[in-house]
Amino acid sequence: MAKTIVQEFTKGLWEEIPPFRLVLGLCPTLAVTKTVENGIGMGLATTFVLVCSNVLVSLLRKVIPAKVRIACFIIIIATFVTVVELLMQAFTYPLFLKLGIFIPLIVVNCIVLGRSEAFAYKRGIIPSFADGLGIGIGFTLALAALGAVREAFGSGTLTIWEKPITLFGPSFEPFTFMVEAPGAFVCLGLMLCLMNLVGNK
Repeated sequence: MAKTIVQEFTKGLWEEIPPFRLVLGLCPTLAVTKTVENGIGMGLATTFVLVCSNVLVSLLRKVIPAKVRIACFIIIIATFVTVVELLMQAFTYPLFLKLGIFIPLIVVNCIVLGRSEAFAYKRGIIPSFADGLGIGIGFTLALAALGAVREAFGSGTLTIWEKPITLFGPSFEPFTFMVEAPGAFVCLGLMLCLMNLVGNK
């Protein structure tokens, strides 16, 4: 049992890491990763929603009618997204403003809905918790990594908590393409390529 739970948790850290392995959740991945701070914030918000919705769906799976399960999942997810939104407004308002519309859009994030449908609706509470936490942490790490690469080359800084850390000297000229929308696609593509190369080896 313990081995199974560990497997459910660790699969989200490499084998099923959402943007790079499952190729899911690309909208927030591309849109909010101009800085490390944005990536971590979005990842943690999604992780909270993933874990809470997985646990509640698993808890209610025997009473949720199959014909309306998707609608029920969306209501559950929307509830936790509202909680995250209110918490961010209360405690991390500057970050909430930076992430903007992408916090409410967690409701329709295919990662969250997919885990509810494919996993939590069919499994117990503890495996569902482990699955949600693993996938969420993997998603957060992926966003942070992408944000770090884009911010480092595009701005010459790393922003972990509000204040940017300068990485290069005054002669550095930022490659601003990296913090634009096309740069997000190129950077994601290169990281997908690297993941595939490492995975194949």
